[in-house]
Amino acid sequence: MTTPFNPCILIPVYNHEGPLPKIVEQLSPYKLPCILVDDGSRESCAEMIRNLSVQYPWVQTIRLATNSGKGAAEKTGLLLAQQQGFSHALQIDADGQHDLHDLEKFLAASRLTPEAVVIGLAIFDDSIPKLRYYARYLTHIWVHINTLSFRIPDSMCGYRIYPVATSTQLIQTTVLENRMAFDTEILVRLDWQGVPIVSIPTHVTYPQDGLSHFKGWEDNLRLSLTHARLFFGMLLRFPKLLARHF
Repeated sequence: MTTPFNPCILIPVYNHEGPLPKIVEQLSPYKLPCILVDDGSRESCAEMIRNLSVQYPWVQTIRLATNSGKGAAEKTGLLLAQQQGFSHALQIDADGQHDLHDLEKFLAASRLTPEAVVIGLAIFDDSIPKLRYYARYLTHIWVHINTLSFRIPDSMCGYRIYPVATSTQLIQTTVLENRMAFDTEILVRLDWQGVPIVSIPTHVTYPQDGLSHFKGWEDNLRLSLTHARLFFGMLLRFPKLLARHF
């Protein structure tokens, strides 16, 4: 029996009291249940998140006691989505980078291929910092190596839809990164399991007053260590991954 398509929206939040109210307002016409995961934000942001859940009945919140990282917030949100019976979780970032006009494209693709992860293929304008732009290509290369494929063209775009059952099973059985590298790691590991990947081109903008929590040295080191772990995991799966080409 086919599982009903029952999506929710998932937004990890850490001190994004500036852009978040407008994002939630823009989501209002969709009337999709929305989970805001407060990743240990300062009290002013925590209060704003609580107020949003009062203002919009379709918004609920869950708070982590301490800042644990974007990956930890995503895991918390996905596990809550599973507990509440949602089939899919549409994740967007809380900093205003993502084009919400494309939300229906993501949902349509997920309805059509419900077993797949639907990921954004970022199209950047001149607002992206050049270092971030070129550094992304290093991760792209590692992902191609670690999947022996080009199935994941952009593993770093946070605009995506997860099939909840598949994703939470992986979260509950595998130790995954808690910070920025989570977005890449979970896609590679889902690909190893044979989960289809569907890419949707989408415009991504870095707001001039945007708040980024990417920590250059720390997060790049974590990404490097994650790629190394995945590389050795790929070697163990090499025959199986290679066989998928034939």
